[in-house]
Amino acid sequence: MSTNPPNLRPDLAPKARLTQPNRPGQPTIGMVSLGCPKALVDSERILTRLRAEGYGISPDYDGADAVIVNTCGFLDSAKAESLSAIGEALNENGRVIVTGCLGAEPEYITGAHPKVLAVTGPQQYEQVLDAVHAAVPPSPDPFVDLLPASAVSLTPRHFSYLKISEGCNHKCKFCIIPDMRGRLASRPAHAVMREAEKLVESGVKELLVISQDTSAYGVDIKHAEDRGHRAHITDLARDLGSLGAWVRLHYVYPYPHVRQLIPLMADGLVLPYLDIPFQHAHPDVLRRMARPAAAAKTLDEIAAWRSICPDLTLRSTFIVGYPGETEEEFQTLLDWLDEAKLDRVGCFQYENVAGARSNALPDHVPEDVKQNRWNRFMAKSQDISEAKLAAKVAQRLEVIVDEVDADAATCRTKADAPEIDGNLFIDDGHDGLKPGDIVTVEVDEAGEYDLWGRIVPPT
Repeated sequence: MSTNPPNLRPDLAPKARLTQPNRPGQPTIGMVSLGCPKALVDSERILTRLRAEGYGISPDYDGADAVIVNTCGFLDSAKAESLSAIGEALNENGRVIVTGCLGAEPEYITGAHPKVLAVTGPQQYEQVLDAVHAAVPPSPDPFVDLLPASAVSLTPRHFSYLKISEGCNHKCKFCIIPDMRGRLASRPAHAVMREAEKLVESGVKELLVISQDTSAYGVDIKHAEDRGHRAHITDLARDLGSLGAWVRLHYVYPYPHVRQLIPLMADGLVLPYLDIPFQHAHPDVLRRMARPAAAAKTLDEIAAWRSICPDLTLRSTFIVGYPGETEEEFQTLLDWLDEAKLDRVGCFQYENVAGARSNALPDHVPEDVKQNRWNRFMAKSQDISEAKLAAKVAQRLEVIVDEVDADAATCRTKADAPEIDGNLFIDDGHDGLKPGDIVTVEVDEAGEYDLWGRIVPPT
């Protein structure tokens, strides 16, 4: 039974879980999905299409006729991780198709791994399927291989990511996502709702809403209304909340209209949880980042949100050691964190990314200074987390069960997103629980990132 380390990568997708059996002789494809949950949704869509064409899905290299590696290209370290994953797949299987964000740089991939079968960019589903067809021709059995009743899922059955848009209109200097995934392209609200309804019907208990900029949802299609649903994040959140599942919002920029979401959280329609990428707190650093936010106003907004919904949980990510960051600017960030008291925090040390405009900024911070600031930032956030969790001892909370083994049930409160936040462990009286159960517990112990509790019998 493990607890969460303080250096969790907030950009990593959950591990794939593949359990559907394949028929004898069925052509099979393996999938390695790297990067953020948005990439995980792309992987699920590719696998769903392949399943509909009669392919089986292999959970390991040995059982696959070919392997698709869905890559991440957000940071140079993520690019290196993607190249390593491609190399491992080549060594273990030999027949590899590459897609995803790093696929936008095919020469970068083929220069390191010339034996890959094909390289496609992000969201290029048809090209991926063409590459699979060329490498492993489909051989469907018309009596067995029917279109699956529900999409292939790489997450447990009880939660699912729901992607509402692609791309981003911001031009942050450290980020190349708009270059790889394009400008904002929102899905019609009725299409999002149709997918959400099918997920809930199939047993999903928690919908995790994701995009590059959730707050901007619908701006590009002028908040179009169609079939009774309007493409605006407030309307969509309200509609999703009517389905009876937990609804968790990720990647929400703190625009003024976000305050309209808070009453929905106070009323229980949407989980009282906001994942907001603040990135920094000093106005000069934010200006050098070209970020669409102002730290002083953000503190006022946070106070206003909490006055409406006192149970609100705030998660964010930050960058330390951004070019030109002075000790004074970094201290401002620490002071801001002291005042904001965010519940969940992730942190990156700045690194250059090929194609990012921040590479050309002056006064890059030395590596040892970045490491020192990261250590100090994480120590501060850990202290805040520990104090926040200690205040939950003796409280009664609803939790959703993720896993059950002989030692404990691993659960999450409404304040915890899967894979990136903390857990609540029930290590006594958990025998009858199963993944997806929602139960009430009383918290009896708190750590730096996790809680422990016991089930409260229903009255």
